[in-house]
Amino acid sequence: MKIHFIAIGGSAMHNLAIALHLKGEIITGSDDEIFNPAKSKLKKYGLLPDAIGWFPEKINETVDAVILGMHARIDNTELQRAKELNIRIYSYPEYLHEASKNKLRIVVGGSHGKTTITSMIIHVLQHCKINCDYMVGAQLEGFEIMVKLSQEADIMVIEGDEYLTSSIDRRPKFHLYQPDIAIISGIAWDHINVFPTFENYVEQFRIFAEMISKNGTLIYYNDDENVRNIAEKIENVQKIPYTTHPYELSHGETFLHCNGTTVHLQIFGKHNLANLNAAKYACLQAGVAEADFYKAIATFKGASKRLELVAQGENHVVYKDFAHSPSKLKATIEAVKERYPDKRLVACMELHTFSSLTEQFLTEYQGCMDLADIALLFFDIHALLHKKLPMLSPEIIYQSFKNENIEVYNDSTKLIDRLFSLKEKESVFLFMSSGNFCGIDNLNSIFFE
Repeated sequence: MKIHFIAIGGSAMHNLAIALHLKGEIITGSDDEIFNPAKSKLKKYGLLPDAIGWFPEKINETVDAVILGMHARIDNTELQRAKELNIRIYSYPEYLHEASKNKLRIVVGGSHGKTTITSMIIHVLQHCKINCDYMVGAQLEGFEIMVKLSQEADIMVIEGDEYLTSSIDRRPKFHLYQPDIAIISGIAWDHINVFPTFENYVEQFRIFAEMISKNGTLIYYNDDENVRNIAEKIENVQKIPYTTHPYELSHGETFLHCNGTTVHLQIFGKHNLANLNAAKYACLQAGVAEADFYKAIATFKGASKRLELVAQGENHVVYKDFAHSPSKLKATIEAVKERYPDKRLVACMELHTFSSLTEQFLTEYQGCMDLADIALLFFDIHALLHKKLPMLSPEIIYQSFKNENIEVYNDSTKLIDRLFSLKEKESVFLFMSSGNFCGIDNLNSIFFE
């Protein structure tokens, strides 16, 4: 089967392309921009397009199906050509559903935690030698490709993103998966450009829960009132509420006490202990014994950019995290402060998403960085221009965060200078962004050279 990817450079798209290539399908693709790691991974498997851009001549009678990425606009010339030739057009969520329609589908939804929970489930199933297919949005240790599709696996584990499916399908992605086991980890308003009110955003999770198969299972975070309200109204499914798994900290290390045994974890943070409980209940539903779950989760090191330890020296510890929404920001800072109560915490956050760069949404961040000893905020003017948003001023940010101690930067050079000035004192540095601080990738060079 020959499948063409329109916008092959996307995070999920390039992984799906490689997965289908490894399955034996003939894969081609196009994009108007491809960055690493997608670029290097596509090149490794011989799937990197010869030229950047859209080439409608690639779409011809030899193509059996097209998979359309969210990055491609509705007037994309390749998309138009595929329509003219009546070629079957899938979004990647549609294709994942089609490929897993005879499998037990575990779909992880929620405004925060879904990548980590999905990663935990995949890690445990692999550790327990339970074959599963999967799609997850972050790199995991021991996994090169973050999408796997096979004939043999009876289980499919999917990270259920609530963002839109494609330019021609405005449904949230997780509305297409029809889970047998669904997780909702929490609801905190995000994607203001798509869901203009919090009520509209919550409604998407209600729809998701109603799509659980009859006699399926809903695993939900019971400490979130909005999630709890949704769960109470869902019928004909098994409901499993969860909260934060009991734990204790000792000398900065996290331990679980389970059935008379102690489990030393490699992850930390209250939010991750809630994520762990969600993953546990999903794994139990998939046939994993509780003792085997704890044995496996003890070896879980976390997903890429989720409280990822970048480097550690005599005076400095450096973490990076994907946190960008208010709830993620607050939970991540709390986790680091809890683990390092006696160290100065320097929290550096980039406003990068459409929501975080929108004045109307910025008030949601009030108090989110109050636990940091030094709070640095960065935004790239070019990101505002690219998203066609009005210019932000430091004054607007100060008023929104309600924290007069926040330092605001829109010049990465000045931000680096400020970071250098903070090296003299023993500190934990926490970088939080869904971007890269305008190219500040090598954090080691700032702190350890």
